[in-house]
Amino acid sequence: MSINENNMERIPAEKFEFVQLNDKLHDKKLDTKPIGFFQDAMIRFSQNKGSVVCGIILLILILFAIFGPVISNYEVTEKDGYYSYALPKMSAKFDLGFWNGCTKKQYTQANYDYLCALGAIRKEYGTETAVIANREQLVYNVSVDSYARRGYVDILIEADELAKAQEYEKETGIRLFYPLIDSSKVACPAYNGDANAWFLTDQKGIAQRDENGNFIDIYLKDENSPYGDGYKYFSARQGAGQNAARVLYSDWYYYKNGKAPCFWFGADEFGYDIFTRLAAGARLSFLVSMSAAVVELIIGIIIGACEGYYGGTFDILMERFKEIFNTVPILVAITLFQIYFARKGGSLLVFWITLVLWGWIGTSSTVRAQFYRFKGMEYVMASRTLGAKDRRLIFRHILPNASGFIITSSVLLIPGIIGAESTYSFLGVINLNSRTMTSVGALLSNGQSTLTTYPHCVFFPAAFLGILLICFNIFGNGLRDAFNPTLRGAN
Repeated sequence: MSINENNMERIPAEKFEFVQLNDKLHDKKLDTKPIGFFQDAMIRFSQNKGSVVCGIILLILILFAIFGPVISNYEVTEKDGYYSYALPKMSAKFDLGFWNGCTKKQYTQANYDYLCALGAIRKEYGTETAVIANREQLVYNVSVDSYARRGYVDILIEADELAKAQEYEKETGIRLFYPLIDSSKVACPAYNGDANAWFLTDQKGIAQRDENGNFIDIYLKDENSPYGDGYKYFSARQGAGQNAARVLYSDWYYYKNGKAPCFWFGADEFGYDIFTRLAAGARLSFLVSMSAAVVELIIGIIIGACEGYYGGTFDILMERFKEIFNTVPILVAITLFQIYFARKGGSLLVFWITLVLWGWIGTSSTVRAQFYRFKGMEYVMASRTLGAKDRRLIFRHILPNASGFIITSSVLLIPGIIGAESTYSFLGVINLNSRTMTSVGALLSNGQSTLTTYPHCVFFPAAFLGILLICFNIFGNGLRDAFNPTLRGAN
């Protein structure tokens, strides 16, 4: 016996007791609910703050596409050429600073007088000397209202409509009609036929003012003036039953439409409201991309799953077929299809069919690779040994494990199709722009010629497209990580 054994204190046997000797032991009930695959994926996705934020932004963009035309004051088909290239204006009643439809520019004396006569100058920033046409000239730095700059227009009006308009003037106190201009007193050739040139100028267009500094009008005189001020307001057209009149267009627009002109995102070259057209174009782009993505996904999953699971001759034949198909650039295919089939089926349908015909190839390759990866795993072999059928192995065991990559590829199909549509519309390969229909790419294509002069025509569609593509990519990456089975249970 060793020293340690000699020094060890012995414990009597009677001091030992059996624990739970007469108790029946049972498994304890779990206090927490079991977490399924998709619930676990959503929990991990919610921890990715960047993807969540991008998902919220995408939801806002989708809601904008759905409800934008509803909340807008304009219809998709509504246009007004007089307000072409009107600048963004958020409110017709309040000046919201930078979003007020005004622009700051420099104008020479003649142009400055012209704008003053229209009441289009909202703020002046002083004068300076600039070299224009190889000589120094005085220029005015001013902020000009792009809506008020439209000024006056000449119209032809029927007798009954004239009576209604005059009755409207009496009821509301809003003046619609203004005196006609005496064209014989227009000295500047550039102002001939201009309804805004109601003031006396020299041949260069510089206003001639009275001793008080006021403009001198050149209105036609009429002793029998309907408004009692000695001016002529209407000129009857013989045999036409109409009267020539001159109106301030902003007030005339309100009279005809019941609303003041106010384009939240500005107007394009045709006078369409960009806000409404962008929402309608986004809706079309979403519908085309989502429907095409769903069809591409279904075809790609079916073919890719069959290739990856069964392999063999079918796999070899399909791979060779895809290689041959991919040798034809989609740009060439879309161009040819547009030339030969667009007249029969329409540009939109032909474009959609072309996307589907070429789009499923990438999805099928992704699914095929995932099936080759997972079909040799131990759990698949164990299920096959226990008698699981091919259908159960594919849809129960292999496809859920490949869902992360499939979901990511399907989500990224949507921005890819929208980007393709925008690219081909911008290049003029397809034309989805009409009076009743437009797309984001069509808006970009229409605005490219005015990028430096009226950048708002391009800015809002480009901003929408850029935000959409970035958010879709980050959102798709978040879904990929969330649905990756290898990360299940990871923080």
